[in-house]
Amino acid sequence: MWAMTRRLLRTVILLISCPLLALEPRAQVGAAARHVLVISLDGFTASALDDPQIPLPTLRRLAARGAVAAAMRPVNPTVTWPNHTSLVTGVTPAKHGVLFNGSLIREPGVPPRIEPWRDKDLMVRGRTLYDLAHARGLTTAQVDWVAIHNAPTITWAFAERPDPAAAIPRELVTAGTVAQADVDGFASRHIVVRDQIWTDAAAHIIRKHKPNLLLFHLLNLDSTQHRYGPRTHAALTTMAHLDAQVNSLLIAIDEAGLTSRTTVIVVSDHGFKTVKRQIKLNAAFAAAGLLQVQDGKVVSCQAYAVPEGGSAIVYVTVPDPSGEILARATSAIAGVEGIDTIVEPEGYAKLGLPLPTDDDQMGALFVIPKEGYAFNAAATAPAVVDAVEGSLGAHGYVSSDPELGALFIASGAGIKPAVRLGTIENVDVAPTIARLLGLQLAGADGRVLEEILVTSNR
Repeated sequence: MWAMTRRLLRTVILLISCPLLALEPRAQVGAAARHVLVISLDGFTASALDDPQIPLPTLRRLAARGAVAAAMRPVNPTVTWPNHTSLVTGVTPAKHGVLFNGSLIREPGVPPRIEPWRDKDLMVRGRTLYDLAHARGLTTAQVDWVAIHNAPTITWAFAERPDPAAAIPRELVTAGTVAQADVDGFASRHIVVRDQIWTDAAAHIIRKHKPNLLLFHLLNLDSTQHRYGPRTHAALTTMAHLDAQVNSLLIAIDEAGLTSRTTVIVVSDHGFKTVKRQIKLNAAFAAAGLLQVQDGKVVSCQAYAVPEGGSAIVYVTVPDPSGEILARATSAIAGVEGIDTIVEPEGYAKLGLPLPTDDDQMGALFVIPKEGYAFNAAATAPAVVDAVEGSLGAHGYVSSDPELGALFIASGAGIKPAVRLGTIENVDVAPTIARLLGLQLAGADGRVLEEILVTSNR
């Protein structure tokens, strides 16, 4: 009886996994017949794929049947929006101009602020992969992608904060897939619920609309690791859940009849590091008289640090023709516990960052912490405190740090089987996807990953 039960279980598993087994490498013909699904698992460290303690059957099957990199080096700053923008432009932030999870708004004498809900055309410089695909008559879609607000070259969208009146949210409600209350109150829903709705939306778009290019992003792992830290029970559980959500999309591809024509590319934007101490550069500026705090809030400043977790960018917020304020700011933070390197503009090019004279998004200094430290924006003393739950993990560190290595898997149509790569660059992804779609992305900093493509895609 037990032997029969085991055989039945193996049969059920095989049936459930059939989309994975069907993702064989195959040449593609005709641009309209080509489909690429890009799945971004925010904060998924490349090394996790080889950790036997994490159940990742879907990702490992994709990797075994396609190409996998030991790691993908992110761009600096190693945060979500800059890296997602490089994934679809093939250039570093020095060219595309996205340095934060939004656009930096600067006004004299007050702290800069980050505005996420700006139109893509006002935020992203240069042409994106989806712009190019749309111009060539291909259909495009995005679910929870970033730096893409109101992009006119996206055919179907379910946004990070969906508009209840938009086409895809209406279709999902009509189909009974999503409740109207969940769409109306989407921003207040728990991140686990939002991840599931985004997955349902992507599966719906695949089945109903069959886009040539779909950009899909899940956020829960990033949130979990910020709160509890990487390699915790919560983080490993979330990774296993993500694996199941990827499988849901593979099933949708199979149900849409697109398996033989679809390339699945799974990436992440960055890895994660454990944080033990938090550095408050703005508290050091307050102590030096460069920043004024009232009731715990910064009311005026001459210098201000915008934290990005494992790095911070310092801005002089008032005219400083003599450089005296910048000199005071540099002196104020030079001796703060946990500071490793203060990078001045002459060092920006090496990090792929723009000069402040070329881009007002960039500041006068780029500050890097020591191991175990991260930055936050608070301006109240003391300048360094122990990390607490909610701030036990961070990214934003320099991209050469091995723990920041991101995930890259490519599998399915047009991809050779059993290819193992070393470390690739984030900016290699966009030109490679362009090639898979029969397009050419001019001006990319990255290269086409020729070694993973079947001959007919070259």
